[in-house]
Amino acid sequence: CVCVCGLCFLYNRRSSFERLQFHFSGMKLHVDSAQPSVFSVRGGNATLQCKFWYEPEPSSPREARVKWSWVSAAGGHETDLVVAAGPRFRSFGDFRGRVQLRRDFPGDATLVLNKLQLNDTGRYRCAVVDGLEDQSTVVHLELQGVVFPYQHPRGRYHLSFLGAQQACEEQDSTLATFTQLFRSWKEGLNWCNAGWLADGTVQYPMTRPRESCGGARLPPGVRHYGRQHLYPNRYDVFCFSSLLQGKVYYLQSSRKMNLTEAQHACQDDRAEIAKVGQLYSAWKFAGLDRCDAGWLADGSVRYPITRPRKSCGPSEPGVRSFGFPPPQHKHGVYCYKLDT
Repeated sequence: CVCVCGLCFLYNRRSSFERLQFHFSGMKLHVDSAQPSVFSVRGGNATLQCKFWYEPEPSSPREARVKWSWVSAAGGHETDLVVAAGPRFRSFGDFRGRVQLRRDFPGDATLVLNKLQLNDTGRYRCAVVDGLEDQSTVVHLELQGVVFPYQHPRGRYHLSFLGAQQACEEQDSTLATFTQLFRSWKEGLNWCNAGWLADGTVQYPMTRPRESCGGARLPPGVRHYGRQHLYPNRYDVFCFSSLLQGKVYYLQSSRKMNLTEAQHACQDDRAEIAKVGQLYSAWKFAGLDRCDAGWLADGSVRYPITRPRKSCGPSEPGVRSFGFPPPQHKHGVYCYKLDT
């Protein structure tokens, strides 16, 4: 009996003979995906297509092993996701209970992922093993979302890499990948402060080059500081958020509030004070447009504009920030209520 990734398979002289027969028969195993790139959103589902077939077609059904593995968009080692053979199936790690093989027809090895999380992006490999034959194909999963720059409350360049990870997580987001930052740059993101990315590099996007941001003569692009020491170096961070499972709204109130009062006001409305990533997501996906500054959970004051107009800041859409005012100052508040 031979065990692979927790699944055991009977190995005897007959199976050995079948492997040799497969090898010398000229039969060829093929593995392919009709959709090498898939886009979805947080909380949604994703179908990663994979099918395999033989040429020439075998005279009797064959029992091949299917293994899906994954490399995070942030990089790192390839880890096993799913191993299956016939009716036997096993999933691993954070994907356990969220993945299944579709198996709609012979040779269908399509992977279905449910309840997608922000860190599920990356490269998925579908490998099929039959005897001495081993073929695979790759599918890339991306989430639709929004990248936003984030600073420590004390100001510019106060975050180590681990501090940057924590800051994004606290704002209902995750460290952005280079692919996500590059896509946001193509959509117009222009930011002069360098920030950490998920792979440990430090970069920043420039659509309008100027002297104080690397030089006015440089072409537009994503500026690259390279890979930095994760602990001693300090920068800002680029975070990534996706679709919300709830609603962000400006709380109507007859008065302005300090930070503590704002937190209690959201709780009294059966909600919680919104996080920065949630406000950006509501601006991006729900078109939230409000020319009223409001407290957020991190102690910052911001407001979202999708339709720029006079007296509401710059001429481009975006989330405006007043930074981190003293907590006793009076402002409105943005709340977040989870869908039930």
